[in-house]
Amino acid sequence: MIVYTVKGGKYFPVAESFANDAETLRGIYINLTNRCNNDCVFCLRDKKVMAAEKSLWLDEEPTVDDVKAELNAVPFHLVKEIVFCGFGEPTIRLAELTEILRYVKKIQPNISTRLNTNGLGELEHGRDISADFKNILDVASISLNAATAERYLKITRSKFGIQAYAAMFTFAEHMKKTVPQVVMTIVDKVTPPDEISACKKICAEHGVTLRIRPYENS
Repeated sequence: MIVYTVKGGKYFPVAESFANDAETLRGIYINLTNRCNNDCVFCLRDKKVMAAEKSLWLDEEPTVDDVKAELNAVPFHLVKEIVFCGFGEPTIRLAELTEILRYVKKIQPNISTRLNTNGLGELEHGRDISADFKNILDVASISLNAATAERYLKITRSKFGIQAYAAMFTFAEHMKKTVPQVVMTIVDKVTPPDEISACKKICAEHGVTLRIRPYENS
């Protein structure tokens, strides 16, 4: 699936979702790639079993026109948010991501846009990418995952190694200058209570909100 919705931890094509529940406001998710520069130990990529017609695994990466075509069929009067989130890291396809964001803001300027990211896009592209999101992204949600660089690397198995942790905070600081809201997230059942407290302190020091996400295991 390229454009989908989530309900009860399950993924649905947009047409099916709204046909079955046509009065509920919900988020629309856009899946751009399978590729990721992390390999998190808790990631659903290797754990979640999905029917072929409702799978987030892409046979091939969608073009910008593919995404636009699916968005054009969305009943936007029932949509509260557009989220870029799939089984891969959206910023790997930075040009396509920002082009689609511009399109969303052109056709639906009042709908909030969010990017779910591991925050390593600047390492991926070798530059500060925050300006690319100015005026088109409302929320950047960055996966913090751990309170230390060492534990972060153990959990994420990032291809960038130990430098990934510091780079993620640099990205957050850059994004704060161009994006209205920057949050960082951790996963509840894979993060010990003492580390959750440490993550709260770290986020406060960086002036960002911490959100604790529920762990999905199926």
